[in-house]
Amino acid sequence: MRILAIETSCDETAVAVVDDGRHIVSNIVASQLAHQDTGGIVPEVAAREHLRALDGITQQALNEAGVELRAVDAVAATVGPGLVGCLLVGANYGRGLALAAGLPFIGVNHLEGHVYANWLYEGDAPTPEPEIPAVVLIVSGAHSDLVLMEGHRRFRPLGRTIDDAAGEAFDKVARLLGLGFPGGPAIERVARDGDPAAFPLPRAALSGYDFSFSGLKTAVLRLVRALEAKGEVPVADVAASFQKAITEILAEKTARAAAEHAVETVLLGGGVAANLALRAEIQKRIGHPLRVPPPRLCTDNGAMIGAAAFFVLRDRGTEVPVTVRSDMKLA
Repeated sequence: MRILAIETSCDETAVAVVDDGRHIVSNIVASQLAHQDTGGIVPEVAAREHLRALDGITQQALNEAGVELRAVDAVAATVGPGLVGCLLVGANYGRGLALAAGLPFIGVNHLEGHVYANWLYEGDAPTPEPEIPAVVLIVSGAHSDLVLMEGHRRFRPLGRTIDDAAGEAFDKVARLLGLGFPGGPAIERVARDGDPAAFPLPRAALSGYDFSFSGLKTAVLRLVRALEAKGEVPVADVAASFQKAITEILAEKTARAAAEHAVETVLLGGGVAANLALRAEIQKRIGHPLRVPPPRLCTDNGAMIGAAAFFVLRDRGTEVPVTVRSDMKLA
């Protein structure tokens, strides 16, 4: 089954062609540069940028795949969670394409897409499918969710952030340190030259599997203000100390969830999953195989939506999302 898939939940305009939920035939992503000066996403600007880009990117994805629209079997698009204006642009565009071509339209949960990014491969040699059940950690600019994947499209929530997402914490600390946007890659780059033990930072002691990062952000803010008062901020050391704190929080709960549930694999997804320090910290703590998509598939992309759409059609055990919802949950 060949699916044309569209992703516009935030600030990446992405379109892909995916075969059988696994093989990437084409995958085009246009990251918006309009938000770099504002230090964060402006929803109205993001929606307009999607409108501007979608036609060209869709044609590029079809051309790279060597197919015309009528040669695909279905059209899919993200319908939540995300910025509602951005979601409406992609979902309505996808519905229009499907209607014009007489194809089925599949609404996809963005978080489910991050999970199924672990099933994708490029080239002629398929990778082995991840074994399930699995513990899945989804960490991005808007989400920090720990779930138990009991089977295809069967998810049980274990924990989530009670305040800020991990990616949001990276962005705000990066802005505080003058490192620009997006913050995750910038902090990871600068932290390589820093001492992660330079500044002991707090970890929120929550019971269960929930996360909290607002206190950590406040601690970094107070630390930077105190260092500024003394004359100079060692940016690399602060970045490394912050990265160590946040990766240890995420890794500790992920490892505990894997140990306390009968799972075969640990899966990561979302933009923060591209962070090498996080991957290393989790791998160090778990006794299970760790599967992580390559960095370009951790961040938002159309291929992951195409993969999830295939399993939506194949495994209809749970509701197929149709209406755009900015607060859609995975489970």
